[in-house]
Amino acid sequence: MAQLVVTDRSGEQTEIAIRPGTSLMQAITEAGVADLLALCGGVCSCATCHVYIQDDAITQLPPMEQDEDDLLAFSAYRQANSRLSCQIRLGDEFHGLRATIAPEDA
Repeated sequence: MAQLVVTDRSGEQTEIAIRPGTSLMQAITEAGVADLLALCGGVCSCATCHVYIQDDAITQLPPMEQDEDDLLAFSAYRQANSRLSCQIRLGDEFHGLRATIAPEDA
């Protein structure tokens, strides 16, 4: 089974099994990683599921939609590899993906 690795804000890493068709946000929250707030429940309206995707995998993801880009524009912690985890649909092709939960915006 395909897996990914998520690093929380304290640096702790969690291996998570990929369930194809679910979002990265769902996978992280279902695995019990507490740092990912996901306040809007995955409808791309809050940016509290902000993650950093490993640099070599960012180009494998579908392009960012305008709504996601607009929300990330307000983050003080946005980086070139920033994405909202609710907007990433997982599949077996993402085996080995590494994501780090971004710092929380105040």
